[in-house]
Amino acid sequence: MSDTPGPTPPSERIVSLDALRGVAVLGILVINVRVFSMPETTLLNPTVYGDFTGLNYWSWLVGHLLAELKFITLFSALFGAGIVLFIESKRRKGQSAMRLHYRRTLWLIAIGLAHAYLLWYGDILVAYGLCGLVLVVLHDAEPSTQAGLGLLLLLFPSVLEVFAGLSVGGGAIAAQWTPAEAAIRSEVATYRGGWVEQLGHRVPSSFRRQTTGFLGSTFWRVGGTVLLGMALYKWGVLTGERSTRLYRRLVAGGVVGVLVVFAGVRYIEANDWSADAALFWRQFNYWGSFLVAGGYVGLVTLYARRRPDGPFTRAFAAVGRTAFTNYLLQTVVATTVFYGHGLGLFGRVSRFEALGFVVAVWVGQVILSVVWLRSFRFGPVEWLWRTLTYGERQPMRSPE
Repeated sequence: MSDTPGPTPPSERIVSLDALRGVAVLGILVINVRVFSMPETTLLNPTVYGDFTGLNYWSWLVGHLLAELKFITLFSALFGAGIVLFIESKRRKGQSAMRLHYRRTLWLIAIGLAHAYLLWYGDILVAYGLCGLVLVVLHDAEPSTQAGLGLLLLLFPSVLEVFAGLSVGGGAIAAQWTPAEAAIRSEVATYRGGWVEQLGHRVPSSFRRQTTGFLGSTFWRVGGTVLLGMALYKWGVLTGERSTRLYRRLVAGGVVGVLVVFAGVRYIEANDWSADAALFWRQFNYWGSFLVAGGYVGLVTLYARRRPDGPFTRAFAAVGRTAFTNYLLQTVVATTVFYGHGLGLFGRVSRFEALGFVVAVWVGQVILSVVWLRSFRFGPVEWLWRTLTYGERQPMRSPE
């Protein structure tokens, strides 16, 4: 047993797990770019800003069917798996697993707070950290218990929204669903302005997301998914240990999930995007996203199993090993392109053009991740996080 804390060496990593993480971090940009480049409320109601016809409509539809909530669901499940994996690894080495977990998580929250208030209000790291502090107590529970509790957490906001839709109707979200034109114009002007001007929107939005938003919605969705991730890790699903038949079933389930989400689109369109229908519409994607995320698990695992050294496996795994760095890098690049302290394209880019930006970032991140890991063991942010966690400088360069 080792008495010196240290990170897991690359030789001991699970390639399929890294590949899944890489797919997740690349995929979330498809949705995050919408609020990098357009007002925040467009994530709730895409009809309130920007052209919503032709290629722009199809860009939204494809993103909604295949990406919205799907990749953040996958990312959250992998975070839950990572908690268990980290604790198991430290225990095998005879190290203080829980102490290191709490230090690691507190530093994650600190980095997330800096990310949210200095760069972008859409940060997810703080939510992950807060869930990690609370839900780690269940890391030793039976996977069936973890999955059951996870489903209970997931049910809470869903039931609440359906109840609100039945009792109050569209009035429950009317202000968010159709905000005043002046508020939208103000946000556009804010993000076309300088960094200091942006604080007027970013700070209150970040604070709301991390307080009332976290307690009312995010904790239940993210926390429930984190627990499911713990269970799926213990069942061997996320580590590629199950049968080919299971992963094929997950792929088939993903197809069903896309159909469920599409049915939701038809429902909201049949109701002319009304606020009264919105709370019910959201349920199609809320639950369908889990099936689609499972489909991605099946696809990536089957490919990684068939081609463990294949180009896509290696590319996605490289991005996954540097996921923390790549997540923050997406923010730095996107805010530089869209915000006023950079090119100032906020609100000026169509949905189709934004997808072109996403593809360009994907190509850049895959190339940078693969090249970087030829010389270094970790991404720069991963290295910093590990150094802070273990309280000593970690080796950065890969052994010759």
